[in-house]
Amino acid sequence: MATKMFRALSIRNYRLWVIGALVSNIGTWMQRVAQDWLVLTELTDLDGTATGIVTGLQFLPILILGPYAGLIADRYDKRKVLMCTQSFMALCALILGLLVVADTAQLWHVYILATALGVGSAFDAPARQAFVSEIVPGTHLTNAVALNSANFNLARLAGPGIAGLVIAAVGTGPAFLINGVSFLAVLFALTSLDRTQIRAATRVKRGKGQIRDGFGYLRGRRDLLLVFALAFVVGTFGLNFQLTNAMMVADVFGVGAGEYGILGSVMAIGTFAGALLAARRSRPRWRYIIFGAIFFGASALTSALMPNYILFMLSLIPIGLCALTFLNSCNVMIQTSVPGQYRARVLALYLMVVQGGTPIGAPLVGWLATLFGPRMAVGVGASLSLIAGLLALILWQKFRADAVPVRVQMQRILTRRAR
Repeated sequence: MATKMFRALSIRNYRLWVIGALVSNIGTWMQRVAQDWLVLTELTDLDGTATGIVTGLQFLPILILGPYAGLIADRYDKRKVLMCTQSFMALCALILGLLVVADTAQLWHVYILATALGVGSAFDAPARQAFVSEIVPGTHLTNAVALNSANFNLARLAGPGIAGLVIAAVGTGPAFLINGVSFLAVLFALTSLDRTQIRAATRVKRGKGQIRDGFGYLRGRRDLLLVFALAFVVGTFGLNFQLTNAMMVADVFGVGAGEYGILGSVMAIGTFAGALLAARRSRPRWRYIIFGAIFFGASALTSALMPNYILFMLSLIPIGLCALTFLNSCNVMIQTSVPGQYRARVLALYLMVVQGGTPIGAPLVGWLATLFGPRMAVGVGASLSLIAGLLALILWQKFRADAVPVRVQMQRILTRRAR
């Protein structure tokens, strides 16, 4: 069973990639925790709106640049694209760390650097997602995508806790510097790959209307449109725990940075478990997408009612499990069903939907938290996710019902031809 769960790790290139990504992802989670804590407690007086704006600015570029970033990944060598984006994001983290250490950081500095980091991430994400299919053969791709999620969430398990300890011991500045250095692990992995074993997808040659072609392909996939719509609602209004956890810790429960970091690690227990369960599956299934969204909304709604820090912390475990099940299933559905020449563009559009809604959702959730309290903010996002999941279930059942006459009709046509 364990061999089946980790079968993609038998590929040397993938092992190098996973190790480098793990180190970098730990640094990334440290930065996310430190950035929210810096804005919420050092640069403002528990201003949830400002914290939401910073989070929104970090994801705004994917909303604007997503389609073009996907085209760049489809057109150029993804390994070289990743080396550029990883170097740029390392520079952003180091600059912010130096500003904080020098005690010269201001809120507008964070706004600018969060936006710059978002630009790097916008070009990095589709190339990184599509690159996996070039270093892992198709028979192991589903497992590799699930292990990527496990990798990310193992980092999420360690990163926030480490960040909490670092912030409590020496402040937020060193956490940003550690993240900047952590990008070296990915750069080392990219330079160490055996390029003869990379199965590069057919690159898209320069031409007119190529971004429009990506939209056109997606428009013809009714199944993926349902995935995108559901991912938009859940991503925009439900997946704001980076912000809402900070507000719950500081405003509702009155505890500090260490407890905030622990929340991210505890949630990662659920997401890591969900990733390992996903690694056992051989193909994507619609029920994991639909019910993952439904149970995520229900679990998040329950967490909003938790009376104390300990119960709230424990409620994050099922939330993490359901969120990972939903997101991983969406990702695998796209990775395995979209042709290679469109994959990065469609993945970019998916990331634009699931992450690009954050500039809308994060400030709105922050405003709700400031005006009505963090519990209301969590409850509203959870309720919208739950409703979207239930509506998707109804539509999915309708799609399945509509598909039956088509199969029957095809059988009749084949029968007539046989006669």
